[in-house]
Amino acid sequence: MDHQKLILDRLTTILSETDKSNAAKLMKLVDEAGRIFVGGAGRSGLVSRFFAMRLVHSGYNVNMVGEIVTPAIKAGDLLVLVSGSGGTETLLPFVKKAKSVGAKLVVISMKAKSAMAEVADLTIQIGNDNSFPLTKGMPMGSQFELSTLIYLEAIIGDIIEAKGLTEEGMRAIHANLE
Repeated sequence: MDHQKLILDRLTTILSETDKSNAAKLMKLVDEAGRIFVGGAGRSGLVSRFFAMRLVHSGYNVNMVGEIVTPAIKAGDLLVLVSGSGGTETLLPFVKKAKSVGAKLVVISMKAKSAMAEVADLTIQIGNDNSFPLTKGMPMGSQFELSTLIYLEAIIGDIIEAKGLTEEGMRAIHANLE
């Protein structure tokens, strides 16, 4: 079996089933935020790190949830969580804390309805309720994580275009203690 074709075909289908209007809503929340906090657990956490890094390259003040140097979230800030289920137990306390201090919450999930979605200012459902059948060759969440990675990278492309950012300018912000 050609797994590369399988993966690309599945991701193309999932992204074609994703509501395109939410990208502009996320960009608006990102632009309005004082600071942006990003998080997720497991592989979704890795995807959230990609997004956080690109936001930094785009000039935003970004913190990763759970890092030892992450400051307190407060009113005017934005929390963006990537959670396939929208109910990841380890992330729910972050949701509660963010909402209790008046921060905004964006949840990126494969479910439109979830514990996180109930209190989110914006829920971005990747695909739709039928977009993630068991697929041999794409085990344990691969479809969600990879399609979310591409979705968020495309939003970064939109931000770069909207802000008129250049590769040179972004490289100047890129980490130099690697």
